[in-house]
This record gives sequence, structure tokens and C-alpha cells, in this order.
Amino acid sequence: MLPKNRKKPIYEGKAKSLYEGPEPGTLIQHFKDDATAFNNAKKGTITGKGVINNRISEFLFTRLGDIGIPTHFIKNLNMREQLVRHLEIIPLEVVVRNIAAGSLSKRVGVPDGTILLSPIIEFYYKDDKLGDPLVNEDHIINFGWASAEELDILRSLAQRINDFLSGLFIGSKLKLVDFKMEFGRYTMEEQGIMQIMLADEISPDTCRLWDYDTNEKMDKDRFRQNLGGEAEAYQEVAKRLGLIINPNEAK
Repeated sequence: MLPKNRKKPIYEGKAKSLYEGPEPGTLIQHFKDDATAFNNAKKGTITGKGVINNRISEFLFTRLGDIGIPTHFIKNLNMREQLVRHLEIIPLEVVVRNIAAGSLSKRVGVPDGTILLSPIIEFYYKDDKLGDPLVNEDHIINFGWASAEELDILRSLAQRINDFLSGLFIGSKLKLVDFKMEFGRYTMEEQGIMQIMLADEISPDTCRLWDYDTNEKMDKDRFRQNLGGEAEAYQEVAKRLGLIINPNEAK
């Protein structure tokens, strides 16, 4: 249930909603139970997903902040909401792949589960009508979505985030197969400085996570592929990360 003092809606996304924050330059990010796949062609609900993703994303963003990764996360507000910085979102999804799966396997004919020699970083232009197409750095610079200097920062941040999260998930007996990130520009007016920060979320909605021993899927692929057990898989990821979530609170 949304709070009675809900402020002005800013953006309604597939899995989250954004509302005006209590202070200038802030937003409230609300996590929903809605699930979508294949560019919104498949829709459904995963009970408790919003609560679990909120908690997992809070944990991961906090840990990333601890190692010096700048993020939009400020603090947790309640079971489904976070207070975040209002960024100018760069219209790119940055995808890091450690193991071939999903669209990469289909695109180049490599079997799912093929371990890559080194992580692959890909950029996708964020446009639902176009199906979020894969783009290269020349496209990005020519169309003004990001500068060459910003792309260098995105690559560096993506590599650092991948290195840290891969190790963290291995410690929880999970393989980080691939994951997508969004970034935005945050202007600190007093210092006159613009900084690129990690935005959106990191959760089983945005990561492919496989059990380290069995390769069982522990992420939104269970929804995409009609495998069932989505809520249980999300809960298991939270449990392995040491985040105890009461099942009744996740409803």
C-alpha cells in the first residue's frame, strides 16, 4: 500500500515507480511486484518481488558505495522504497557478460554457459519502441548520448562493479552470469562538479544468477522461460546474501 502522503509522480516504469522526493534533488524509488519480459510482451506478477529487490539492491548499492563507487542511493525508507538522488539518466543500458547466455548466445551462436575469456561490456540504447537496440561507441558519441570521456568512465565503473559483485556472489555460491546497469549525471552545484553515478537497481531482475554448483537459474529467467518458482528463487538469493526477509513482509 502506498503512503497517504505520496508526492508527485515522476515516472512509471515496468518494475519501479519514481516520485518527487522530500528534498530538492531527491526522488523516492518504489519497487513493484510487476514482472515483464521480451520488451513488455510478457507480463505478470512475482509476489513479494518488490520487497526483495528493494532489500537486495539496497545491500549491493551500499557495499558498492563502501568501495568508492558513486551511486544514487541515499537511504532505505521502508520495505518497498528508497530515497535516491535525482540524476540525469544517460540513455544507455550497460551490460557486462561473464558467461554466454540469453541474447548473446542467440546472436553469435555460442552455447549458453560458455565461459568468456574476459568480460564483455555492451551498450544498448534505451528505447522501448526500438527494442533497446545494441549500439557501439561510435553511435553513442555521434548521437550525443554520452561523450568519449563519459564512455571511458562507464567502462571503468562497469569493470570495477563487475569485479566486486562477481566475488561477492561467489561467496554466496552464485555465479554472476551477466547483468545490466544504468548510470546518470549528478551535478553538485556548490562545487560546480558533474559526477557519473550508478542508478536504477541491481537485483535478480537485472542480473543472471546461477547456482554455483548446479547452474540452476536464480533470477528473472525463471519468469521469462516459464520455469516457475520465481519468488522462491529471489528469496533464496536474498538468503544467501545474508538478508533475512520475512516471507509475510514480502507479500
